[in-house]
Amino acid sequence: MSESRYDALFNPTPEHQMIRETIAEFAVKHVEPQAAAHDEKGELNVELFRQLGELGVLGITIPEEAGGAGMDTVAAVIIHHELAKYDPGFTLAYLAHSMLFVNNFFHCSNDAQRERYLPKVLSGEWVAGMGMTEPGAGTDVLAMTTTAVRDGDAYVLNGTKTYITNGCEGHCFLVYAKVEGRVTAFLVDRDCPGFSTSNHIDKCGMRGSTMSELIFEDCRIPASNLLGAEGDGLTHMMRNLEIERLTLAAMSVGIAERCVGIMVDYSVERKAFGKPIGAFGQIQRYIADGYAMTEAAKCLVYNVARQVGADIRNRIGSDAAKLFAAPVGKIVADNAMQVMGGAGYCREYPVERLWRDAKLLEIGGGTLEAHQKNLAKDLARERR
Repeated sequence: MSESRYDALFNPTPEHQMIRETIAEFAVKHVEPQAAAHDEKGELNVELFRQLGELGVLGITIPEEAGGAGMDTVAAVIIHHELAKYDPGFTLAYLAHSMLFVNNFFHCSNDAQRERYLPKVLSGEWVAGMGMTEPGAGTDVLAMTTTAVRDGDAYVLNGTKTYITNGCEGHCFLVYAKVEGRVTAFLVDRDCPGFSTSNHIDKCGMRGSTMSELIFEDCRIPASNLLGAEGDGLTHMMRNLEIERLTLAAMSVGIAERCVGIMVDYSVERKAFGKPIGAFGQIQRYIADGYAMTEAAKCLVYNVARQVGADIRNRIGSDAAKLFAAPVGKIVADNAMQVMGGAGYCREYPVERLWRDAKLLEIGGGTLEAHQKNLAKDLARERR
């Protein structure tokens, strides 16, 4: 691929190149040094998270006149790609805040709601998240049982959301509930009466971000916290899924790219039978296959990202990108662990952590099976 084509795809403008360089430098200097410790503790580094607000990227897709960076889906992909090389868990907290809450909120809120929430979430003063998944409703969104009932100048919510990223630290959440059977979106703050969160849910990977339940027990929220109109929730949700899936796919690309670099370095430094292990065909296969898969996933994700925006729908592209890219991070991390042998399996090196982190990307934001179902259905519809 020529340099000009490379720039056109991965860094379409000088602004994209600048944001990549800024985030890459931030990730190396600040994100990597804390990654292992926060993975071990299972905690989000909130202070570091707020530095992303200082960099102006917590609202990367929000117009400048509203206080955001005014950039596009490609810019969002760049940030997740670069951060995930060093701490996918921290990156997931960023995604839950900036994509699942901020991006979604902006496009379904009114001026009064934006005036109240945007300054706090764009600065990082308030950590935010989104509540959709329930104990009995994941991919089957319409099976959700959380309800909201109008009561004068308030809505009363009852139900439970689970596996919610940023649940432990979050101050505000975009929550989906049914009003008379219709999926509707609401803003719920931590100080709303009847709202609580469970203890931290321990998990295998992505431990640099926290996860908990959101619990609503006759939770009263002001009627002004309704987002859009009753029944609009499904539209809000579907509009946001595409950028969510692309940024998750970009995280897998970041994990894979880091692991390719680790493999190459280790294959040069480590010697066996009097020569670098990179001289052996078995090792060369892991490296070459890992690099090829990573580049293919990267090209697909960035190409689709150019075709997704607030008013540009591309479910086929975003499903295909995540379906293909999500397993790549796990496969390449596994390759790197195999190349490093016992060293790769030890927590002294980052491969073990990246390997654990990568698995979630095959589950979260839509399972691989959900993407397969969507693609088969949508492609058949296009043919008709």
